[in-house]
Amino acid sequence: MTHETLDAAAEILPAEAIDAIERAATSAHRHEELFSERAANIKQSAVRDVFDISMRPGLVSLAGGSPYLQSLPLERLGQTAAKIIAEQGMTALQYGGGQGTEELRTQICEVMAAEGILDAKPENVVVTAGSQSAQDVAAKVFCNPGDVVLVEDPTYVGALNTFEAYQVEVATVPMDADGIIPDRLETRIAALQAAGKNVKFLYTIPSFNNPSGITLSTERRQQVVDICRKANVLVLEDNPYGLLRFDGKPLTPLRAANPNDVIYLGSFSKIFAPGLRIGWALVPAHLQRRYYLASESVTLCPPTLNQMLVSAYLRDYDWRGQIETYRGLYKERCDAMLAALDEFMPPGLNWTRPEGGFFVWVTLPEGVDTYPLLKKAIDAGVVFIPGAAFTHSDDPSNKIRLAFSAVPPKSIREGVRRLAPVLREAIAAL
Repeated sequence: MTHETLDAAAEILPAEAIDAIERAATSAHRHEELFSERAANIKQSAVRDVFDISMRPGLVSLAGGSPYLQSLPLERLGQTAAKIIAEQGMTALQYGGGQGTEELRTQICEVMAAEGILDAKPENVVVTAGSQSAQDVAAKVFCNPGDVVLVEDPTYVGALNTFEAYQVEVATVPMDADGIIPDRLETRIAALQAAGKNVKFLYTIPSFNNPSGITLSTERRQQVVDICRKANVLVLEDNPYGLLRFDGKPLTPLRAANPNDVIYLGSFSKIFAPGLRIGWALVPAHLQRRYYLASESVTLCPPTLNQMLVSAYLRDYDWRGQIETYRGLYKERCDAMLAALDEFMPPGLNWTRPEGGFFVWVTLPEGVDTYPLLKKAIDAGVVFIPGAAFTHSDDPSNKIRLAFSAVPPKSIREGVRRLAPVLREAIAAL
């Protein structure tokens, strides 16, 4: 950990925690030279740091993008898990196939069909430890050190950490209110390839981008794939929120009409339960074997018990009705956040108005660095994620991510009320 990182942590963590970090950093002594070059690129997520802080009593956390699990039939799910172990324990607790169970892969195809992917085959599905693992496998399979991965600006911090760990060059593509700007994507790819760079794939969260909540418009979706296909750049489509569109009409994924050019990543973390760590990749048939073998080399096999519980949920429960419940809950909470922002925030700010997902992206005036404001917000009793966490740049960010998914409407309003004076003071200091 660098002195700069320790200084940044000191803005948030108590002195005792900083002392512990410093002791750990200096105790490695001679073993430091044993680290790989790749290890220097492995960073702790700012989201994880703030997640731990947000557990403090009395704080309103608008930081964590967690689903509202209280709406699940938890007692019945507990009985289902017990029944699986009691009646099928020799299978559930044993090693399984590296690609995932055939039952779950078939059911995953049915889940994808609910969004418009109608031609998926179970043999091209690889079950992974959440979509985070699927991102890691993609980087491992396709990227050499120095290769380029394109990402939206802003994008998911976990993906940034994964790509950087594989020593790739992360290049950003700007978005507007309708998502990735196609002509800017085309220009970016052309410039990188003209400079001799090897651009491997575009990583995109087209529906309710984390952190911005922005959705790639229907009109632009095929344009984006066509631009990448022309340049021989794969598309890595990460779609954990797609079914959580408030109006119940999810936009068709990029993969639907482009089976040979898009690797589609899905997850049960947002539509069922993140603690099970079950996601998947739908891989073009000509890429499937190497992708599957790379995934198997990391996890050996996805957890069989967890897969069987997910399968039971999809088979025996009203999972579509649960998604409808989630849509209603999250719409109510998003509306509460937007209303509170309208009510309390000072002039000079703007924010996205998502049509689904978990997040609102707030932009402050140029010149405001939101990272130092986090400590002041914590002192005021509210937590957010600074925008700098979601960009490859080391420059200060004037953005913040607010999550509404796991917070009741009254608490959302109170959290925004507490945050407003902190932002007002920062603007006044410009």
